[in-house]
Formats: sequence, structure tokens, C-alpha cells
Amino acid sequence: MSATKARDLVVIGLVAAVLGWLLVRQYYGALPPLRWYLPLSLGALGIAELISARTLRSRIRGSEGLTPVDALGAASALALAKASAVAGSGFAGLWVGLLAYTVPNLGFLAAADNDTVTGVIGVASSGLLVAGALVLENACRTPPPPKDRNDRF
Repeated sequence: MSATKARDLVVIGLVAAVLGWLLVRQYYGALPPLRWYLPLSLGALGIAELISARTLRSRIRGSEGLTPVDALGAASALALAKASAVAGSGFAGLWVGLLAYTVPNLGFLAAADNDTVTGVIGVASSGLLVAGALVLENACRTPPPPKDRNDRF
């Protein structure tokens, strides 16, 4: 499995931003109030992935006192990291689409103030999720095999 490419995440984010902006532009009046705490779960997941990446990296590297990680556990963590990177990129795009609509309308729409705050928190939380996912994905890499000092060419 290859590493997640930044290009892919940017494309996902841009497509989601355009779709989000189109949807918000069309249905903004029908949306329920966007509370500031709604996107915090994305940030919490990103923090959890950062913490688990540190532990997983130590277990893969074979630090003393830690049990080695089994292959299925590492594969599960890698799948979670890849899915979280894509989801975080998509959510970041949706929040940017919301901001692209609310920021120009700050003086015209009463709800735009609160929704802009929520959008900024959403972009930050989504970015934290993507960062945590990429760090977790990097932690799943196996270290190079140790070089034998007695091996001569």
C-alpha cells in the first residue's frame, strides 16, 4: 500500500469545497443552526490518532517494555489513518465551502457570524484530523532492517 499523497487530499478538499459552497448557497436558509462544538469531534479524533501514533511507533520499533504490535493491529491502524485522511480532507473542504459563503455575507445575514466561527473551528479540526492521520500512517512504517556489522561486501 502506498503512502497517502498530498495531491489526492488537495483534490478531495477542493471538490468538497466547491460542492459545499454550492449546497450552502442553495440551502443556507433551510440549514439548522450550526453550533460551534459540532466539528470538535473531528479534532478529538485527530488528537487520538496523534497519541496512538506515538504508542504504535514505539511498539513497531521494538522499544523495551512494550509488547510488539501484531500485523493485523498495524494494518487496522493504517486503514484508519488512510480513511481519516480522506474524511478529514473532505470535511475541511465542506467547511471551506461554508466559509466561502458566510464570510462575504457577514454584514447581510444574521446567522453568518456564528456559522463563520463554526466554519473556522471546522477547518481547524479537520486539519488536525488530517495531520493526525498522516502521522499515524507514517508511524505504521516498518523500520529498515538492522545492518549486520559483520557483513562485508
